[in-house]
Amino acid sequence: MTQTRAASPRPVLALLPVLVALIAVVLTPGRAAAAPPQEVTGFGSNPGALRMFRYVPDGLPAGRPVVVALHGCTQNASGYGTGSGWTQLADRWGFSVVLPQQQTANNASSCFNWFQSGDIARGQGEAASVAQMVDRQLADVTGDTSRVYVTGLSAGGGMTAVMMAAYPEKFEAGGIVAGLPYGCAQAAGSPYVCMYVGATQTPRQWGDRVRAARPGYAGPWPTLVAFQGTADYTVKPVNMTDLTRQWTEVQGADQAADVSDTVAGYPHRVFRDAGGRAVVETYSVTGMGHGQPVDPGSGAEQCGSAGAYLLDVNVCAAYRMGLAWGLG
Repeated sequence: MTQTRAASPRPVLALLPVLVALIAVVLTPGRAAAAPPQEVTGFGSNPGALRMFRYVPDGLPAGRPVVVALHGCTQNASGYGTGSGWTQLADRWGFSVVLPQQQTANNASSCFNWFQSGDIARGQGEAASVAQMVDRQLADVTGDTSRVYVTGLSAGGGMTAVMMAAYPEKFEAGGIVAGLPYGCAQAAGSPYVCMYVGATQTPRQWGDRVRAARPGYAGPWPTLVAFQGTADYTVKPVNMTDLTRQWTEVQGADQAADVSDTVAGYPHRVFRDAGGRAVVETYSVTGMGHGQPVDPGSGAEQCGSAGAYLLDVNVCAAYRMGLAWGLG
């Protein structure tokens, strides 16, 4: 009768460190995936019939900034907040994000109505709804009232100019991507003429439109960071030129750039007021069509994800705006 030799325990012992490591990976809780933006109801009378979503990083302390991010046509609040990089930066830098959402009952293409007189005046329509969202957010998260920012793409960029003009006391700065100057549809006689051709206005006329939105307001006015693609055939580059004319005039700055250089290979200009403060900053993204510049990745200057109207051009507009605003 033969006896089977017992297997040596050494191979099993040799595998123990690997097994322990694997078990540790499975059992050790990692960083939870970021929760999606949450809807908020009952934020005010909501005359513009918008929906309010928000993103608040876990454990966000009181006294942190608030960014309002307005989506473009055919987009929604959650998709824009994530795709543009704003929710990613909120986790990285510690601020909360308000994400207004248009409803198709107001606009069939889900565009904010930046061109409708009843939606762009202080105390009325969509502008008033967004202002009410800001107040609700500041109260809920005990946010820093001196560090509230507004930004948006396309129609959301047009509505950003509206908020800067109609509610300047609420916003430290604005960021407009492929957007329009305040009052452009009225100046041009049509939103389409504004988008495709522009409106013939002097800097003073552009500035007067902003001042008329908040009669008697003596400042300070929000500063501006603007992005525009040179190959944008939906909102022509002339609109960033007119935005620059409008907001340098409002700020009392001249029309000559104080800085002309390149960032990530793209032309970049800075306009300063008499005190040397940067009041308008522009990025002309060579060859880019209509959309939000993003730079997907995990690098320090990267953010966003590519998609419809979210264009990977190796510069993230949200990052550059946040940098200018001191969020980082």
